[in-house]
Amino acid sequence: MPLIYLDHLSATPLHPKVKEAMTQHLETVFGNPSSDNQVGQPAAAALEKARAQVAALINAEPKEVVFTSGGTEANNHALKGVAIGLREKGRHIITSNIEHKSVLNSLRTLRLLDYRVSSLDVDQYGLVDPAAVEKAITPETILISVMLANNEIGTIEPIADIAQIAQKHKIVFHTDAVAATGIIPVDVQKLGVNLLSLAANQFYGPAGVGALYIRKGTPIWPLLDGGLQENKRRAGSENLIGIVGLGAAAEAAAQEMPMNLPRIKALKERLAKGLIAGIPEIKVNGHPEQCLPHLFSASVTYIEGESLMMLLEDEGIIVNTRSACASGSLRASHVLIGTGLDHALAQGTLVFTLGRDTTEAGIDHVLAVMPGIVQTLRDMSPIYKKEHTA
Repeated sequence: MPLIYLDHLSATPLHPKVKEAMTQHLETVFGNPSSDNQVGQPAAAALEKARAQVAALINAEPKEVVFTSGGTEANNHALKGVAIGLREKGRHIITSNIEHKSVLNSLRTLRLLDYRVSSLDVDQYGLVDPAAVEKAITPETILISVMLANNEIGTIEPIADIAQIAQKHKIVFHTDAVAATGIIPVDVQKLGVNLLSLAANQFYGPAGVGALYIRKGTPIWPLLDGGLQENKRRAGSENLIGIVGLGAAAEAAAQEMPMNLPRIKALKERLAKGLIAGIPEIKVNGHPEQCLPHLFSASVTYIEGESLMMLLEDEGIIVNTRSACASGSLRASHVLIGTGLDHALAQGTLVFTLGRDTTEAGIDHVLAVMPGIVQTLRDMSPIYKKEHTA
């Protein structure tokens, strides 16, 4: 059986339409979009085409889309840019305790610059309570940042409800939508956010390119100093080949989402039901309904997730234990701890993310081999033996 890749949140293969668009661009365009000549003009046209494609995916105006080097830069720009832009108004920021590291570490830096951060707890499913957000607001609050969907447990947050609270108090609201954009419908008008981050490599575009949606009128300072690119929002020559790929990926996602969602939901349900039935003492993480359709997170008692991941790879199955940005860390996931899991159970967690290449046969292979691997690992666990021997 070919490799069964179930780690699409770490990276996705290029969509054929993306590969075609990038190849055609490489062969025909090499100019700088900022050069007003016959070589630069085709590059500028390609840049604006991609901007329009990304804007269409999230229902924004093209001028509100600023290209970045990925989701991490977009998150950094949103948080630090607003903090600088509104520094005279206040220095208080509200977030949740399960955000991506690029958000949490940006806020850690802002703390060093005398900004105050309120990090809100979530419930057992990873949900942020909008009432808790409103309660945390002070006269000094300038920014709220809550992710649209969590990249480790898949829970989709009540962003539109939080946005209404932010609007009522005239506070800028940012959402990290990297894990959701291109997978589920994302509409900045319905969400009501001021800022939204996305990344191409989550929906079959190239790595190293993303975008930040900045609603017209949002006070934000440039993160990079230099030229006047990206409507004076982001200096430096654009990664045009990557941006072309992002645009093509956005267009493909918009076209194919209605067909992909039912199929991927059915495969996830098949995986979830099979693992729950085949492996005793397994805990499913994330919200049972308000959850990304392609992500399944489960914690297996008495074993260590890294060992399980490696033995699955021996069977040709690629999964992950947590966010790719946190892989290699020996610490338990802050997301799982934030939902109330103890450290031992958090360390026994696997994250499956399905994609357009996932098949029923692949899912069935996981269901066939994973229970036996789990039992083998448990048989080597002294804790398991102590709990299960009379």
